[in-house]
Amino acid sequence: MEAIEKQLEIIKRGCVELIPEKELVEKLKKGKPLKIKFGADPSAPDIHLGHTVVLNKLRQFQDLGHEIIFIIGDFTAMIGDPTGRSETRKALSKEQVSENAKSYQDQIFKILDKNRTKVVFNSEWLAKMDLMDVVKLSSQYTVARMLERKDFKERFKNEVDISVLEFMYPLFQGFDSVYLDSDVEIGGTDQKFNLLMGRTLQARYGKEPQIVLTMPILEGLDGIQKMSKSLNNYIGIIESPKEMFGKVMSISDNLMLRYYELLTLEPLEAIKDMHPMEAKKKLGKIIVARFHSASAADEAQAEFEKVFSKGNNPEEITKQSFKEKTMPILNILVETKLSSSMGEAKRLIKQGGVRVDGQVVTDEKLIVDLTTEKIINVGKRNFVRTVYRL
Repeated sequence: MEAIEKQLEIIKRGCVELIPEKELVEKLKKGKPLKIKFGADPSAPDIHLGHTVVLNKLRQFQDLGHEIIFIIGDFTAMIGDPTGRSETRKALSKEQVSENAKSYQDQIFKILDKNRTKVVFNSEWLAKMDLMDVVKLSSQYTVARMLERKDFKERFKNEVDISVLEFMYPLFQGFDSVYLDSDVEIGGTDQKFNLLMGRTLQARYGKEPQIVLTMPILEGLDGIQKMSKSLNNYIGIIESPKEMFGKVMSISDNLMLRYYELLTLEPLEAIKDMHPMEAKKKLGKIIVARFHSASAADEAQAEFEKVFSKGNNPEEITKQSFKEKTMPILNILVETKLSSSMGEAKRLIKQGGVRVDGQVVTDEKLIVDLTTEKIINVGKRNFVRTVYRL
């Protein structure tokens, strides 16, 4: 195993909180592989780069010689995680959960080493609990403490229903840690309450409390809201190499550096010294190669560059200045005269004829970040380069 100082350097890169670091050091001093827990409810079948922030950290722990326990929350998914919800979440059927779980497993091993990952389903122990077990578990935490949680607090204040079952969700997630004797649990910052619950319950059940490590929530392509399929600002890990590369090339320079920090192990100072365009191409190749292959990454870059070569070079394209930081794609098409009207702009998008930095636009409600230069094109001949001016 790596020296403790080196392990801490790798473990802490990109993380938001390590609670408490001192206890983690004590665990590492024992010289034994730690049990690193991560739970995922298969509430949706597809994984995007936002999900991989935590998966990448798990892989780092794995490469440091620690044991990864990946929990498929098939039992808890049927309750529905209330985290960040403004209303009671609809529970999934057993069939939906089973189908999503299979798809999820197929995708996680694009990042994790399958041979060094223990996959378990929490129905294996939670479904076997009898009523007295549940009563004992529910007695470990008070309603007052539950209502300190931000989303529950807001809903209670606004007189929005909170089911007792939703209070059970963090208790069940915490009990997973008790059952598995986990040493470290990893999750997004939005999961902090649930992760700390595991630490609390372990202590109350006479176990050594786990360490909690939180990772940031990755912003989507718009650089504002978290990456989400429903917001159409995501990069899916099963998308084509061409789509992946094109989407990476559409992000802002600041967001590019954040992606480097959270999605790669590249030295950030070296990246800052590179030309932004070259750094972005390198990031695109890293991401495509990870989920496809090095040859697919080369082909995706070549295809992207082909669009902007020989007369389509960005330096030779008509420039248009904008004072706005963001603007709807429909307005951009009309203002740049790439479209004669809003109606035509909608038709062009519907036909797949509009691209932003080589990426086909599929959502007519797309908001484009204009703080970095963008190449907007309609068809093969009509191009405009946007330039942001204060």
